[in-house]
Amino acid sequence: MSALRLPAWGLALRLLRSDWRSGELYLLSAALVLTVAAITAVGFFTDRIERAMQRHGGELIAADLAIDSSRPIPDAFTDEAAARGLTVARTLTFRSVVLAGDDSQLVQVKAVDDAYPLRGEMRLKADLDAAEEPAGTPPPPLAAWVEPRLLYVLGADVGAGIDLGEARFTAEKLIAYEPDRGGNFFQIAPRVMIRLDDVPATGLVTDASRVRHRLLLAGPREAIADYAEWAEPLLPAAAGLIDAREARPEFAAAVDRASRFLHLAALTTLLVAGAAIALASRRLVDRQTDAVAVMRCLGAPRHLLTRIFAIRLLTFGLLASLVGCLVGWLGQRGLAALLAQWFEGPLPAASIQPVLVGIGTGLVALAGFALPPLLQLADVPPLKVIRRDLGPPRVSVAFAGLGAAGALALMILWQAGDFELAWKLLLGVVAAVAALVALGALMVWLAGLAAARTRGIWRLGLAGLARRPAAAILQITGFGLGILALLLLAVVRVDLLSSWQQTLPEGAPNRFLINIQPHETDGLADWLAARNIDGAGIFPMIRGRLTGIGERDIEPDDYADPRAQRLAAREFNLSYALDMQPDNTVAAGRWWTGDDPEPQFSVEEGIAETLGIGLGDRLRFQVAGEDVTAPVTNLRQVQWDSFNVNFFVIGTPGLLGDQPATYITSFYLPESREALVPELLRAFPSVTLIDVGALLEQVRGIIEQGIRAVEYVFLFTLAAGLLVMYAGIQASLAVRRAEHGVLRTLGANRRQLLRGLLVEFTAAGLLAGLTASIFAEATGYVLARQLFDLPFALNPWLWLFGVLGSGVAIGLAGTLGTYRALVRPPLAALRAGG
Repeated sequence: MSALRLPAWGLALRLLRSDWRSGELYLLSAALVLTVAAITAVGFFTDRIERAMQRHGGELIAADLAIDSSRPIPDAFTDEAAARGLTVARTLTFRSVVLAGDDSQLVQVKAVDDAYPLRGEMRLKADLDAAEEPAGTPPPPLAAWVEPRLLYVLGADVGAGIDLGEARFTAEKLIAYEPDRGGNFFQIAPRVMIRLDDVPATGLVTDASRVRHRLLLAGPREAIADYAEWAEPLLPAAAGLIDAREARPEFAAAVDRASRFLHLAALTTLLVAGAAIALASRRLVDRQTDAVAVMRCLGAPRHLLTRIFAIRLLTFGLLASLVGCLVGWLGQRGLAALLAQWFEGPLPAASIQPVLVGIGTGLVALAGFALPPLLQLADVPPLKVIRRDLGPPRVSVAFAGLGAAGALALMILWQAGDFELAWKLLLGVVAAVAALVALGALMVWLAGLAAARTRGIWRLGLAGLARRPAAAILQITGFGLGILALLLLAVVRVDLLSSWQQTLPEGAPNRFLINIQPHETDGLADWLAARNIDGAGIFPMIRGRLTGIGERDIEPDDYADPRAQRLAAREFNLSYALDMQPDNTVAAGRWWTGDDPEPQFSVEEGIAETLGIGLGDRLRFQVAGEDVTAPVTNLRQVQWDSFNVNFFVIGTPGLLGDQPATYITSFYLPESREALVPELLRAFPSVTLIDVGALLEQVRGIIEQGIRAVEYVFLFTLAAGLLVMYAGIQASLAVRRAEHGVLRTLGANRRQLLRGLLVEFTAAGLLAGLTASIFAEATGYVLARQLFDLPFALNPWLWLFGVLGSGVAIGLAGTLGTYRALVRPPLAALRAGG
């Protein structure tokens, strides 16, 4: 009685120590530690990976953020950046003509200061055959770094003198890689890079000159975000903010998919580990029933027991969550070490936020999955002390279900960082659990019917399912979730990640040819074919500015979104075609048919959303001084990371075919055939060759990094799947001991009981595997088509391993896991079971 006079917290801590020493909390603690470890490791790791990817993506603009303007950028923006501890650099770009002897060439001049670039690395070559080397510093005074194609056109060599305005420069080195060149690679003119201090000597830049000023900024992500929020409303009308995602849609698509895959891995681990917590909690309830009955006999009121269990659970949750955070921190360090070679430089440091998120997730998971059944222990009757057949109290299905559903919804919405991913995953999990429960109930009912019509071990095994319907359904559901986790690992790794990687296969176009004149298209196609270079087709490109949508005129100030303002202010690259390109799909409406379709437009769905364009809207473009008007009849999804030629807006040939156009094409040229470049430029001197190999490698690197990161993160999902299956086996172990004791007393031998167990667990594994396979394929399809915009194909091996493999694995694991119940003497088993 003295123990009951202790305060509730004191008694709770004493009982918690007793539970731990007896081993009753081991399974629950393993499930909770794994849950928190997975969340914190993924939190630490994905945060560091996404920061590294953002830093990697900063190479596309040579900074974390840039302010771009056609007018000088006020000093207030530089001063504010310095006050916030940000690093800054300035660049100036403009077009001009360089002279080399009697030859001249239009060029794109870029003047840089000593801090350029803030992200990435400028790489140079001493000559065409030399190895690349980092620049380190900007060009020396009156020295110029030039693209190799400029010297091809001028017929000059490295070291030659070139005249730019009133100044004479030396073509000192060749540009091998320019970090932010990929942000706008459709430049007609080759690059010439000089010092910013040398611009006045050229006499080319005055107040009336058409130049682009850019202020580059770099620093911690939070500081950059705060600066952008401060700067955006203060920007002059001619200025805009640019980040890496806006610089190139190819890069944006790759980073977005990587981020979604990482969040998917984290959420899958969380969901499966939650099922393990629920199963472990049921086992704990079974083993706590006797102790609670004794306390009730000693006079413990229901409200005291409720407080004791709540305090025990909170204390246990905090301790297990802290251990899980430590394991997660160690795990993310291991992951970072394994992946270090795929990142340039060390990964950014982790913050404390994942620890807080991990502890919060652990407590929410424990409250949602474990608290409802444990609180039901307060209803254990004192009579349980002498009536051992009463068993634990029946848990309210509605109470337990609402608790688990609430915890799931809260954790998914909290962890996803993506509402679309969250609700689709939550809907899929609810449907999967409901199907597992329904099919489990159906199987238990059928097992009861079959047991009455069979004999021997078949009857013994099938009757084992029918005798405990609730426990059997819970066990099958747990098995199914564990198998679903393992199959989702296979679907994501084998199908989705492979499809993602194949969106940018070896041999993807790494060269673009633009400014092709109409009379050169046939000759260029023949030239490429004669050298066995497979092009992606030659497409017309027409410059046009959007001036109207429907009945309203379009002005940049009509939009609040800065990207929409820029789109409304600039000219579009329009094209026309009869057939849609293979890497485009119609998202709404229908593609036109026939050899001479009516005038109409097709618009990429992303830009349509940004500008507020819908099906049926009439677009008005100004092309070569004329208005071109037609309705929008379809919206397209464009696979931007394919690196094929693509357009935001495409018209029918009858609409745009008579407009003045140049042409564009893309093709793959391996390094071993680089010698064809001078030959191509000499054969077609008006054509501009764009090398996007560096940008291509950046995007491919992001894909490879993302795939490896997801693979390692899914190891936590693998561990959670194995744990939930182990918890399912252990959940009914105590009841099986008593049953086997009775059966042994009635004459059943160990071999018969062992075979009966094998039949029972194999049948449960087959059904769980079948249901999990169905939902793994369905989930893979939804994720591929709706979330990641990837192709999807059914995988027959998934069904083979999912159904048969599950039956064999669970049959063996379940039989071996309960073997201890068979080797105990019947008398000991009956005494232990009451």
